[in-house]
Amino acid sequence: MSITIHDVSVPVFVNSLRNMSAWLDKAASEKPENELLLGRLAPDMRPLPAQYQMASDSAKNAVARLAGIEAPAMPDVEASFAELKERCARTIAFVEGVDPAALALGAEREVELKFPNGMGYRFTGPAYLTGFALPNFYFHVTTAYAILRAAGVSLGKPDFLQHLGPPSIQSAG
Repeated sequence: MSITIHDVSVPVFVNSLRNMSAWLDKAASEKPENELLLGRLAPDMRPLPAQYQMASDSAKNAVARLAGIEAPAMPDVEASFAELKERCARTIAFVEGVDPAALALGAEREVELKFPNGMGYRFTGPAYLTGFALPNFYFHVTTAYAILRAAGVSLGKPDFLQHLGPPSIQSAG
């Protein structure tokens, strides 16, 4: 059995974006939204909305680059939990809508990242996905989680992994 580019990307992005959306529901029930939207882990880090935006960008851009298509433009204008949840939903809809056959071609595709300063990286598709796209995505997912947690939202590991659902193995005792 082989694992495809689709298997290692789309479900991972979708599960985490759905989890992130649910964290906002929990956060809204526990803390003032306007305070949480300003939250950041350190003065030189971007605040909560930016972490959601960058997680979204990481997911949609990774899938688009690997499939050889354009990612939808999503300006970073979200200023409420409702707007961040909508951004998650639009990102999920995009990545789920990409043809798995197009993504499969990403295994042979070269991906070039260029930064505004003119520097960048050149990767094979699999190296891009596993060495850059997934770690970058999880950096922003984890940072969003940590901002909410540090602000006192009662998130725990089950929230981070809620896509697993309840345990599938029950003790006999």
